[in-house]
Amino acid sequence: MLLEDFDECKTSTFDPNEVENVVPNFPKIGITCFSKKLFEKCIKAFDAEEIETTKNGNGREPIYKINYKGLDLVFFMSRVGAPACTVAYEEVLAMGLEKLVMFGTCGVLDSKIDDLAIIIPTSALRDEGTSYHYAPSSEEISVNEKYMDDFKKILEKNNCSYTLGKVWTTDAPYRETRAKVLKRKEQGCVCVDMECSAMSAVAKFRNKELFQFFYAADNLDAEKWDSRSLGNLDKLSEKEKIVYLALELALKMSK
Repeated sequence: MLLEDFDECKTSTFDPNEVENVVPNFPKIGITCFSKKLFEKCIKAFDAEEIETTKNGNGREPIYKINYKGLDLVFFMSRVGAPACTVAYEEVLAMGLEKLVMFGTCGVLDSKIDDLAIIIPTSALRDEGTSYHYAPSSEEISVNEKYMDDFKKILEKNNCSYTLGKVWTTDAPYRETRAKVLKRKEQGCVCVDMECSAMSAVAKFRNKELFQFFYAADNLDAEKWDSRSLGNLDKLSEKEKIVYLALELALKMSK
């Protein structure tokens, strides 16, 4: 099968550094999210400075620098879906990024997980195609092997409950059939997303540090889908607080 045709060669006919060059004084640590509204609010709150852009067929995506407790950080918005998300990640790595905290929504496969609850993936089921270009074929890939204890301490300090578990990463959100949801639950998955396994594969392949976590959104653990707080404007003030969890971890990564 094509997905078993992994090539471990680090260079290709078209490399990220042919699109982006190393940016002088580019911060080594960054955070990224997927919500446009949340991103825009953070840009204003931190008086962010645009320092670079990534470019794609849909236009340009600005890369910002923010300062948190004396630490300069890269801040950018990731695009949804494994292929687009990893392309942007590759380009920001080429600019000089070394460590990244990524956070966004996920669908829950366990209705007992509260809306907006924090979920920390421990491994990801690879039901997407991108990761197979960065790692040999396998059913799962490990994630968050570093900084797990640090992040749990941050959550506990801020009185945030959390769930640890496997995430199902898929390319096809409109093919999350009832039979597949039940099967993924049997395989130990507690949530579903579209980027985690691929992003972990890229980080491992490029020998970079990546920590990913979710805040729970729509519920798939029922006969009828429940969107809960999936919308960009839903519970926005509560989502803003989650940004500070990512910032605190980024600060810890700098030590």
